[in-house]
Amino acid sequence: MKYLKDVFSEKSKFKVFLLSILITGLSYGLYKGMLDNFLAEVVKMGEMDRGITEFFRELPGIMLIFILAAFFMLSAESMYKIGALIMLVGMTMHAFLPPTKVLAIIAICTYSLGEHIQIGMKSTLTLEYSKEGKGGQALGVQNSVTQIGTLVGYLVIVGVFAYFTENQPYTVFFIVAAALAGVSLFCSAGLTGQSKSDKNKRRFYFHKKYFKYYMLEMFYGARKQVFLTFGPYVLILHYGATASEISLLFAVSAIACFFASPIVGKIIDRLGYKVVMVADTLILVIVCFFYGFAHHLFPTNIAFIVCCLNYILDAVISLASMASNVYVKDLADNQEEVKATISTGVSINHVITVFIALFGGWIWEALGIETLFIISAIFGLCNSAYAATVKTVKK
Repeated sequence: MKYLKDVFSEKSKFKVFLLSILITGLSYGLYKGMLDNFLAEVVKMGEMDRGITEFFRELPGIMLIFILAAFFMLSAESMYKIGALIMLVGMTMHAFLPPTKVLAIIAICTYSLGEHIQIGMKSTLTLEYSKEGKGGQALGVQNSVTQIGTLVGYLVIVGVFAYFTENQPYTVFFIVAAALAGVSLFCSAGLTGQSKSDKNKRRFYFHKKYFKYYMLEMFYGARKQVFLTFGPYVLILHYGATASEISLLFAVSAIACFFASPIVGKIIDRLGYKVVMVADTLILVIVCFFYGFAHHLFPTNIAFIVCCLNYILDAVISLASMASNVYVKDLADNQEEVKATISTGVSINHVITVFIALFGGWIWEALGIETLFIISAIFGLCNSAYAATVKTVKK
């Protein structure tokens, strides 16, 4: 607790905020831990179907800038609550709608809409609640709290689905995840403050000083989408991973991110966001190589382990995306500008993400997983090269 008081302002609602994030993480851990296997085993989605599903899941990311424009007078706290409500609706649809491809996509898209609304708001509120010069550490704490929640969710799926080898209780855990989403929404009601904002709010916000941030978000969106969508599906379809095994992988990944998040946050504060933005995507090239070619280099059982290790490493280096948020904070003139810019960045991020999701399944089906991860590595190199041109601006 003392560490939290050193990082966050005591006048802020950071305790309620972190509690809400923790419960949301637990709900998401249950959801994500079984979703890929649910789509493959129950809904019967193949590689191309998964890409199409992800296309629709990422559409709310593009819509985000227009959604925030429509509600531009609302504070970050209010938008965070709206996101929590929509996530609850999406999870409830998963729990009670028949498991057809169309209805599953609708439920995923609804949940994703609320999730994407919260993405920008979480970073905005975290930076606002942090003390001066502690932005990176505050974001690290936020990520760690999220990882604690998701870790517990993953471990529950590991234990239960390992026990129920047949007739696995997908519906039951969608209901539990929906209930937890409701608890998170209730907790978020405690965010009664109004975030600091510029009196002259604007519906849309673009500024040339953030051009490099927008470009970095596009490169990051392209490279992360390959792992987010197809990483687990490669393990399920190519290596036969079960829901319990996938959840165990997610759990180990969450543990790694829990310990790594504060460390990455401190590195950002001490070495600067530029160093971190360049370094993380250089490591990604190695990750992509082994993920795409492990089955050519090793026996199947060893290749499976190598891919799992690479998935965990990718999750850890993805934490470096916090650096771009700190970059925005240093460039911004006020808190409203931070909120608007980060939210715009999320939408720009998803412009290319939706196409990667849509064509990724086709690339895998037609050209193989090797080509898919080569493309991801190329985007990573472009990201590093472009990040190297960023000029550090410290106020």
